[in-house]
Amino acid sequence: MNQRGGTMIDWSLVYLLLEWSVRAIMLVVVTQRQRPRNALAWLVAIFFVPWVGVLLYLLIGENRLPARRSQQRLVVEERLRSLGERFQGHPHVVHPELEGTAMTVVTLAERLGSLPILGKNNAELISDTDRFVDALIDDIDAAQQNVHLLYYIFADDQTGQRVADALCRAAHRGVTCRLLVDAVGSRGMLKRLAPRLVEQGVEVKAALPVSLWRRRAARLDLRNHRKLAVIDGRIAYAGSQNIVNADYGHKDLAWHDLSVRLTGPITLELQFVFVEDWFFETGVLPDDDSVFPDPEPCGEVAAQTLPSGPIYTTENYQRLVVAAIHGAARRVVITTPYLVPDEPTLQAMQTAVLRGVRVQVIVPERSDQKLVGAASRGYYDLLLSAGVELYLYQTGLLHAKTILIDDSVCLIGSSNFDIRSFEINFELNMMFYGPQMVASLARLIDQWTAQSLHLTAEHWANRPAHQRIVQNVARLFSPLL
Repeated sequence: MNQRGGTMIDWSLVYLLLEWSVRAIMLVVVTQRQRPRNALAWLVAIFFVPWVGVLLYLLIGENRLPARRSQQRLVVEERLRSLGERFQGHPHVVHPELEGTAMTVVTLAERLGSLPILGKNNAELISDTDRFVDALIDDIDAAQQNVHLLYYIFADDQTGQRVADALCRAAHRGVTCRLLVDAVGSRGMLKRLAPRLVEQGVEVKAALPVSLWRRRAARLDLRNHRKLAVIDGRIAYAGSQNIVNADYGHKDLAWHDLSVRLTGPITLELQFVFVEDWFFETGVLPDDDSVFPDPEPCGEVAAQTLPSGPIYTTENYQRLVVAAIHGAARRVVITTPYLVPDEPTLQAMQTAVLRGVRVQVIVPERSDQKLVGAASRGYYDLLLSAGVELYLYQTGLLHAKTILIDDSVCLIGSSNFDIRSFEINFELNMMFYGPQMVASLARLIDQWTAQSLHLTAEHWANRPAHQRIVQNVARLFSPLL
């Protein structure tokens, strides 16, 4: 205590009053702006460590985007309508009519993402990193008009340098090359490799740049997690594969990804996703005929694109996943590196089992994210007790993000099966309809399952008590991860 002019100041009391003032104010703020489950997690953090909790909330607590971004969205939507009119009635654009669960997914995806189902495509699954990189480089080397790449991670490693060299070769031939990378996921590349690319004529931009003083998004960890390449508007790649070596981050933990190489009308939808993101970051909307050429049919695969992120009024991918699981009649198989489901998704899985649907989940036994991995394992009890089959992948980090529904629908993309992918990040997922793609993915799933340990409820119940405590506590903070 200090004494000045006879007045006694109890600083410990002042500090206590300030802490409780912070708690009271944040109780109002958080409950107004967050859903009950998210609000509870934030309030737990704020009530236990008020100053740290408030700081974290200011940095990563909200995912609202500035008004400028919403206005840009209106411009893009207008352009989408005009593009749709250009291709309306085009003889090469076919919108297949499906039945049952597949048609439900088609309708919901179109209403969520505004992009329709398109037929007459060819799709090739690629589950090997080297093969993916070789194919992408070959397509870049054959490009004649434009090359558009959008990646969360574009590393300054052997893989990144090989793709960068291909971009430089294309730029020297007069091909317009645009590269958009996440400002955080590709920060090393932006510092070292990007300047060389720019010197060689490649346009390089950072998505969602981070700055404490001038933030272009409400939270610092709001990221563009998409993985996308479009060449000449006729060839596209989507999936989980980043431009990075397979042993990224952990020399003893090889990543196993899944991408799909696409040709046919569906490439126009993926081109639109790139153009939209490019416009958001640069204010330039590339939309000439070389960017959106007339579609060419080249196969029998029906496909549909679903972009998601905080720019949309609802959680597009989460809504689609929940609806697809509820519509399953026989089988649901999910592969994901991070398993942190929200309550509706968890209930959909549990209800599916009760309806007699076989639900299988394949996750890596080892995770590269310790806290997220602990939170994921905190859900194992709930899933196993409900009858969900859990498989722990043994031969590396299975980074593929897929969902298979019966024999009619499969989803392949960038979204993890977690709250961050559902609510926070910009993601890109593809829906494929019909037995051809489902069978191709099912064969890969059989390989992954064969390389996994089938986790039983009895085995999981015998884990050490301290692990159980850590996992359950980590699960409480799932909405913040």
